[in-house]
Amino acid sequence: MQTATYKNVLAGLTVADAMRRQIVRLSASDPISQAIRCTIKFKVNAVLIDTDAQQAVGVVSKTDLMSAYYAGFDLETPLEAIMVGPPTLCRPDAPLDEALKSMQTHGIHRLYVKPDGPHPLNGVLAYPDIVGLLYRFCRRCEKSTTGRKLGTAKEDWAEMLRVREVMTPKLIQAGRDQTLSEVMELLSGHRLGAVLIHDDTGLPLGVVSKTDLIAAYMHGLDPTTVAAADIMKGPPLACEENDLLSETLWVMIYNDVYRMFVYR
Repeated sequence: MQTATYKNVLAGLTVADAMRRQIVRLSASDPISQAIRCTIKFKVNAVLIDTDAQQAVGVVSKTDLMSAYYAGFDLETPLEAIMVGPPTLCRPDAPLDEALKSMQTHGIHRLYVKPDGPHPLNGVLAYPDIVGLLYRFCRRCEKSTTGRKLGTAKEDWAEMLRVREVMTPKLIQAGRDQTLSEVMELLSGHRLGAVLIHDDTGLPLGVVSKTDLIAAYMHGLDPTTVAAADIMKGPPLACEENDLLSETLWVMIYNDVYRMFVYR
């Protein structure tokens, strides 16, 4: 069987090509409730934490907010009590593939960008930024499905990446009646951003994400009694394992979601 080989599409790209200029920042003395508002309003997965002197000292992610919810922290608790720090940095001229390796090595989902010398932070790089950049390259590629004419040789399609080649081959699910605390335990234990919710027969009903959980935190819902079905969003967005990866990325970007559930 012929083995397909793929070029490193990140070669020649730098952090500056993919990073976002906007950094959502809060003070270490700000309450947890303010971080929840900011992550939801600005659609980010983390906020940078500063001292009163505007010195970056930590990061509070949705995972940290969810953990605070699970632990029963009051919403007025200062962010310094739950932040993780200091933030991991990279240079804007650093190769993008090296930045990605650094994220994987440290087990983190974002890097903050700082030029050499006495310059302030000027950007942030997260996985969605890299995915968005790759999609833009997919659209410009000569083998892009965008604008592909009828009658294109099937051989041209065969070597294109499919969803099955990059998906995580493990699906974690929760029952509709499981409590939010149980859902948070699943997400933490498997390092996931969302869990699929099924009915009594095993059919998928919806999704509970960390965003849904911190919104429930903000509304004062008791995680030990409220059920997953009470806050889930649905129906879940799904794709087939043989779908073209470039087209699936377009669906994710268009629907502003971070994950797709895959069926055979």
